[in-house]
Amino acid sequence: MKRTLGVCYYPEHWPEDIWAEDARRMVDAGLSWVRIGEFAWSRLEPKPDEFDWGWLDRAIDVLGNAGLKVILGTPTATPPRWMLDKHPDMLAVDEQGRPRGFGSRRHYCFSHRGYREESKRITRKFAERYGTNKHIQAWQTDNEYACHDTTRSYSDAATEGFHFWLAQKYQSIDALNRAWGNVFWSMEYDDFVDIDLPNLTVTEPNHPHVLDFYRYSSDMVVGFNREQVDEIRKHTSAPIIHNYMGRETSFDHFKVGADLDIASWDSYPIGFLSDRLEGSPEFKRRFLRQGHPDNQAFHHDLYRAVGKGRWWIMEQQPGPVNWAPYNPAPLPGMARLWAWEAFAHGAETVCYFRWRQAPFAQEQMHAGLLRTDDQDAPALAEAQQVSQEINDLPDVGTAKADVALVFDYESAWAWEAQPQGADFDQFRLAFSAYRACRRAGLNVDVLPPDTDDLSAYKFTLAPGLMHLSGSLRNALTGATALIGPRTDTKTQDISIPTPLGPNVDGLNVSVTLTESLPPDVGVPLENGGQFVHWREMLEGDASVTLRTTDGHAAIMGDKLRYLAGWPDDATWDLILKDLCDETGLTHHALPDGLRIRNTQTHRFVFNYAPETIEWNGTEIPAAGVHWEAL
Repeated sequence: MKRTLGVCYYPEHWPEDIWAEDARRMVDAGLSWVRIGEFAWSRLEPKPDEFDWGWLDRAIDVLGNAGLKVILGTPTATPPRWMLDKHPDMLAVDEQGRPRGFGSRRHYCFSHRGYREESKRITRKFAERYGTNKHIQAWQTDNEYACHDTTRSYSDAATEGFHFWLAQKYQSIDALNRAWGNVFWSMEYDDFVDIDLPNLTVTEPNHPHVLDFYRYSSDMVVGFNREQVDEIRKHTSAPIIHNYMGRETSFDHFKVGADLDIASWDSYPIGFLSDRLEGSPEFKRRFLRQGHPDNQAFHHDLYRAVGKGRWWIMEQQPGPVNWAPYNPAPLPGMARLWAWEAFAHGAETVCYFRWRQAPFAQEQMHAGLLRTDDQDAPALAEAQQVSQEINDLPDVGTAKADVALVFDYESAWAWEAQPQGADFDQFRLAFSAYRACRRAGLNVDVLPPDTDDLSAYKFTLAPGLMHLSGSLRNALTGATALIGPRTDTKTQDISIPTPLGPNVDGLNVSVTLTESLPPDVGVPLENGGQFVHWREMLEGDASVTLRTTDGHAAIMGDKLRYLAGWPDDATWDLILKDLCDETGLTHHALPDGLRIRNTQTHRFVFNYAPETIEWNGTEIPAAGVHWEAL
């Protein structure tokens, strides 16, 4: 499959007489796809049931006749102002009980049945009108579910929906009381309708109450998306996509992805480094204009799993953004590097955001491929270069990885509900393991928590999984794997199990005590490393392969082993070196900032460092990409 490039475009922002010239320039730049429509509801339906389709019809024709394939987005992330007059209680409510008002975007509650029907209606209108249009080659549902903390709403609609959800799950209030342990603090309920949402309590709410609300909220996103997909599929066979975000764990992307054909995500490496990722000040200065060397790759591998092998970048940062605390410009070459890294991880398409920088409203400081005065912005030349290189380089394929990393959204919710330490975060823990794999030059497949077969992998990492699914529990038996810390140490109701976990055949280990550690305290290990953030005490007959300096087990087990703490980076490197040696994998110990990715036919080398690095006799400049045939 040939890799392609695209761009996001907003014809409603520009005079109609420049659309054709824009389309011509897109094609000349080597772009194949153009995404439109996802924010255009007020222009399409300026008043209830009064539609103006003409301008969108013409825009699709202009773009399609120029040779571009159109991705049409449903406009439900930005309902128009009149919608609030029709449904004044549709707004999401934050955890403090405050409505989240009109004036930006994503101003709806996923639980509101009236708005759900409006979403289905406008999606149906889109699908009926454009489902057979030859220029519409893909569809996008909504835009960036969960952006701006909008998954969880504490509205009356969510309260009512949560009552129904709980009744369906537990069937009886006695069953719920038992599962939640409500005998504690006299929290027992007589009826499902007596249960409030888990906010505004005097102290922390009961953890299973919180976890079930997070599950419910995720299910509302899944259902909202499914309703749109069902409407679209009645009228087209074109693939349906959603554009997920980076480091967003408030809903289960695997469950949303089960209803879609392709996963995509919106990649903003520099914005994420400043806004969403941990790192020392020195680290963030070093990668200020490049982004974290591993963040994009982690999400590429995650969304490849969410998309069941098919995935895109729907929005790729081309220059400074507008929404991070600080917004530096990328180093020259990064717009090219980010695209090629996506392709090396199996992306079918990379779309830059956006074609022309907007001169007005909230995103006017967000760069595009063109400046507001129609002159080329720096990233346009890099996009053109990537397009030419795609034509010159044959399809490189996507190689199956040697290492698997299991990631679980429900575990992220569990540890948010019951962190037991201020900095225990499922994404952060999984990402620390992934970063170590990247530093070792290993290809990684991210797997969902219901994975039932690990036989294709040299070894598997499964850190921080609250409770193992039956299929994964069986798959771990006989596999070479490192699980923990905190893996399989709770029931699905986030209680401590009897017998103590983990409970996996072939691993005679129990976690008997846990402690969380402040940032300036570590637990030294005999190999010279240390545990940070989290440490557990273990009992059992399994062999001990690593100890703390005070004599306690740090890793127990043989092929299947349990890790009793959160390793710092140096310790992760040592652990992975041992696993590679045992399983016959090459451990590269890459220079700081250099990363590699093997495809079926080529090895790609990416230099995130701000200086030139030599790799196997080749000098790779800052923001440089090098590939060689395998």
